[in-house]
Amino acid sequence: MQNTKDKIIAKAIKLFNKNGFGAVSLFEIANSLSMSRGNLTYHFKDKDQLLLAIAEEVWSKLDKKRQQSLQLPSFKNLHDEVQLFYQYQQEYAFIFMDRLVLGHEVIKSHFRQMTQKSIEDNKKIIAFSIKLGNMKEEPFPGLYNHIAMATWMFTFFWLPQQIIRGERKTADGEKLIWSMLLPHLTKKGLANFKKFFGQDYIDNLGEPFAINMDKMITI
Repeated sequence: MQNTKDKIIAKAIKLFNKNGFGAVSLFEIANSLSMSRGNLTYHFKDKDQLLLAIAEEVWSKLDKKRQQSLQLPSFKNLHDEVQLFYQYQQEYAFIFMDRLVLGHEVIKSHFRQMTQKSIEDNKKIIAFSIKLGNMKEEPFPGLYNHIAMATWMFTFFWLPQQIIRGERKTADGEKLIWSMLLPHLTKKGLANFKKFFGQDYIDNLGEPFAINMDKMITI
């Protein structure tokens, strides 16, 4: 059974997702819960405190899952982690979609620290995969650092890019991440990948690359 603070947080998330963080007042949140504003502010004195509580909830869940992946960076654990991240993007959409929220003084430094940790964790996963023989050694300096950064970007900014491109499809960005990693898997790593995902998954990573240069060249 939810306590009062949890009920406030859950209702606030729904309203923020629907109307935007800036458009929802504490009075509206309290009214939707059939409680007085004073009762709500007993638990959260202002929206900043409420936002911070929500942010900490998100990152606490993600960090717990990431630690499991680091302890055993199998393809299954990495797949589960990515899917969990996309699940949270839907659940807490207003955080990932609202530039003002991401830049809010209350959570900006907190998110920045957690973002850096996510990128560092991605590097550790790559390093562990190399140690296990699932990934090749870095072919040239900087590549795996870039992949660690891009992996974070493909997860964190997936919803915004969908809106920008007008493609709010059910598909997520996991296949893009694997597309970056597959060329760097060893034979052992590719065999383990196929064992978990199947050959059909590899064959359907996306549309084949095809550009008709004849149409682009004019004489």
